[in-house]
Amino acid sequence: MTETLSPARHYRELAAKFTTRVEAVPADRWDAPSPCEGWTARDVLRHVVDTQRQIVTVVGLELPACPSPDTDPVGAWAATRDGMQAILDDPQRAGLEYDGHFGRTTLAATVARFYNFDLVVHGWDIARAAGLDDSVDDEDLDFVEATAQALGDSIRMEGVCGPAVEVPADADRRTRVLAHLGRRA
Repeated sequence: MTETLSPARHYRELAAKFTTRVEAVPADRWDAPSPCEGWTARDVLRHVVDTQRQIVTVVGLELPACPSPDTDPVGAWAATRDGMQAILDDPQRAGLEYDGHFGRTTLAATVARFYNFDLVVHGWDIARAAGLDDSVDDEDLDFVEATAQALGDSIRMEGVCGPAVEVPADADRRTRVLAHLGRRA
């Protein structure tokens, strides 16, 4: 179960799934609209790359340079993923503390909660935009659902998730979880 995984291991597993989706996007689908209003698949990837590159700076770290998602989306993601994984695999760097939105925390704890969440949700967004298999494993749904519940109303902060979307009472679990995050499955 994901609750018992270290942040480094959970990131590795979710990043591998995200990578599979990123690598499968046909070149002509990167500019296709995503479920995130006003964003393309490339914009979603850029968001993931940029936010992961930004979060490490709050503890004085930096990820190695990467290509632009505009010219090499797969390369931009691979360089970001590898740099983040190297940090998470180093307990000293992963354990660096900072004062975050929810109080004092570590880089690893932030990645474990927020950035791993993004890998699942934005992986779905990219798959949906590209016309790929957009299924989500039950274990990943458990993680996303638990994280969203733990965030409470904070999930609706500017730049996080939009308003929940109504779905039929008999909607499947994936549809219900994504609808809570403002997405139509």
